[in-house]
Amino acid sequence: MQLNRKQLALLTVLTLIWGFNWPVMKLGVTGYPPLTFRSLCLWLGLPVLALLMVARKVPFKVQRQDYREVFWLAMFNLVVWNVLIILAVKHLSSGRSAILGYTMPIFSALLGAWFFGTQLRLRNWVGVAAAALGVGLLLWYEVTNLSGQPLAVLGALVAAATWAYGTQRMRNTTLNLPTLTLAFWMMLITALVMTLLCVVLEYPQWQLPSGKTWFAIGYNAVLVFGFAQAVWLTLARTLPPIASTLSVMMIPILGVFSGALGLGEQLHWQDWAAVALMVVSMGSVIAPSRALAKA
Repeated sequence: MQLNRKQLALLTVLTLIWGFNWPVMKLGVTGYPPLTFRSLCLWLGLPVLALLMVARKVPFKVQRQDYREVFWLAMFNLVVWNVLIILAVKHLSSGRSAILGYTMPIFSALLGAWFFGTQLRLRNWVGVAAAALGVGLLLWYEVTNLSGQPLAVLGALVAAATWAYGTQRMRNTTLNLPTLTLAFWMMLITALVMTLLCVVLEYPQWQLPSGKTWFAIGYNAVLVFGFAQAVWLTLARTLPPIASTLSVMMIPILGVFSGALGLGEQLHWQDWAAVALMVVSMGSVIAPSRALAKA
């Protein structure tokens, strides 16, 4: 299945928004409670998405029989990812968090093979091994470094695996809901859960955001949650796995180098090696087979 111009344009914009968001998130949580930061982004992003729905006359109503499925889609696609990845960004460099977070297509390939009947070829297993080696390099650096954060690495990997399962579940859902409606209610559920967590865990740390934090909140509210999240869910529901995950190949690379340029993050040889291994791994999972390309 080939991408039309509109879909290709959306993938390109999505890649840029999510790629540059890694140093933006790091900027936002530096000196500010991470769960509170993410909650503010969600609550300010919801009106943006709601206005888009009103402008396009998309209904907000969800049938009672769909409540449970919407809840679980929100948990696997947004709640676990947002909680764990923002905590990982707090303790890791933005580039390292991006590499770990975008192991998602690898987990998606494995989960697709184990639970959804997807066939994996030899090159796919080679890609999985490359991803495991890249993660191992990052984890080794974090363990051997005195200020390392192996738990943050583990959290980012759990977030990626959960998002991968959520993406597979999204592709196989039988919900008869407009994607924007689904995105709105999933974001609302995520905002409520994260607000509860930040009240319980971060209330003593609450403070007024600085100018840099407000910039990061605005970027995430408008571009990430108000636009990119709905675009991703649309692509995940309407395109086959290969097409809908094309953009992730460039996102961690953008995250690594934008973090190095914008925040002055130091890159180590483990980071360079992990980027190379992730590109090999994602290519082995995402790139179409020779037979398919010939057809």
